[in-house]
Amino acid sequence: MATQRTVGILIFPDVEVLDFCGPFEVFASAKVEDDRLFKVSVVGETTDIISCRGGLLVKPHVAFADSPKFDLIVVPGGSGTRTEMHNPALIGWIQSQNESSEITTSVCTGALLLARAGLLVNMPATTHWAHFDELVGHFPELQLDNTRRVIDNGHIVTSAGVSAGIDMALAVVERLYGRHIAENTARDMEYDLS
Repeated sequence: MATQRTVGILIFPDVEVLDFCGPFEVFASAKVEDDRLFKVSVVGETTDIISCRGGLLVKPHVAFADSPKFDLIVVPGGSGTRTEMHNPALIGWIQSQNESSEITTSVCTGALLLARAGLLVNMPATTHWAHFDELVGHFPELQLDNTRRVIDNGHIVTSAGVSAGIDMALAVVERLYGRHIAENTARDMEYDLS
């Protein structure tokens, strides 16, 4: 049996739904025969119900204070990132998880939170095309690249907006478990893996 990894997917008020649900679906679907390759948890500052973009209500599995150290973390974007970038508890959770995670990822303006946590120094990164100027406005030293949907720097992986989170998660599956597993996962999801 392949090694099962743990994934912590961060959510917060006004998080972009597909930013976290897309990677959730990929990681929850990846398997070898009947063995799931990832155990996925949704993480919030508390376990209170969170109102996501469009009013979707989601209850986190675990709160920051009780979350284990995850092998992978996913930091999604959405309009809530503008508030959360000033939330010391959330930024601290990202920093703490990053210290021991195998891979730390972002989708869309989740890159804003990674930048605030000091994790995008001296490396190329990407985000949603409409928010490049905003990120550079906050962090002029960022090396933003608008030519790639996914940028894999080894420990840190960033992706463009919304549906690009699916591409990012499939790229991580491929890196960790091989192209065949990524292709099977995409096929199960009826997703076109290019």
